[in-house]
Amino acid sequence: MTLQPTSVPDQNNTNGTDCPDLYGWDWLYTGQPVYILLITVLGIMFNVFVLMVFCFHKKACTVAEIYLSNLAAADLLLVCCLPFWAVYVSNGFEWPFGLFMCKVVNLGIKMNAYSSIYFLVLVSMDRYVALVHTMTHGRMRRPKYAKLGCLLMWGFGLLLSVPTLVFREVKYFPEYGVTACILEYPNLTTELFFDGLLVVFSFIVPISIISFGTVKIIQALKIQLIERFNAEKTEQKATNLVLAVLLAFFICWVPFHVVTTLDVLLRAGILRGCHLDSVLAICNQIFTYLAFFNSVLNPILYVIVGKNFRKKLCELFKEWKIKKTTTSESSRSSNLSSTLKTLA
Repeated sequence: MTLQPTSVPDQNNTNGTDCPDLYGWDWLYTGQPVYILLITVLGIMFNVFVLMVFCFHKKACTVAEIYLSNLAAADLLLVCCLPFWAVYVSNGFEWPFGLFMCKVVNLGIKMNAYSSIYFLVLVSMDRYVALVHTMTHGRMRRPKYAKLGCLLMWGFGLLLSVPTLVFREVKYFPEYGVTACILEYPNLTTELFFDGLLVVFSFIVPISIISFGTVKIIQALKIQLIERFNAEKTEQKATNLVLAVLLAFFICWVPFHVVTTLDVLLRAGILRGCHLDSVLAICNQIFTYLAFFNSVLNPILYVIVGKNFRKKLCELFKEWKIKKTTTSESSRSSNLSSTLKTLA
């Protein structure tokens, strides 16, 4: 994320003068901490619920479910880091948690942003193979390959987050009287290099792959509908859920990445203007928290759209109910046997 104290002036101003603060930031200190805490509570509850269903169900997860469970884990990682930001914002961007937590919290947030989109790349590729190249590449859709792919995506997300781990610093700004947790690169060239690299690998490349896969998936579904081809119901159900999750991701994350790209162009001097700088600062805050909402929206989609997920949930509840009944009957039988022995 590009979250940092908005009251601290831009270290690399694009027009050579300090841009005036055209918009007040009082709404930021009062409204956003409440929103962040709400997202945190709902996100933890919903994503833990999803992971419990996937992990405790007696049947092994399908390839799509492996990807979606890792997506839920990435969302859980994000919402667990957000309370620190709620305190940070409510304190007027005074960071009270020290350098270590400054790096770790931002690392967790960054890893969610990068890992999430690449888990969706894997999901999109899986649906593409399942519907478009069923016979040719079906053997590639195996759980062990899916788990290996998820492991690689976690590692790639960590790799993309290295600049955050290295360059996040806790710095005191005497003119504002705050000790802020900021992303401070040694110079503008380094900043633009890493930001440009992240725009390419965290937005342009994955969005291109996801868009290609989504178009092919929709085309395949249309062909099946026209030809009245009866595909496996499990594949159709999984595809509907994946398309819903992809749509939610586009709505929640694309505005953030677009604003981030424009911000990089502004700092590079390609775009100029104080008004644009102020508008992007406002949009960055709004779209960042819209992106956070995606971590709450995904589990809701699993329940509303995911018929297989609801089926697993019902089976899990039945299994728990049977175990509870069996345990209760066993306990009563044991107590009765003990009582009879005593009377004898």
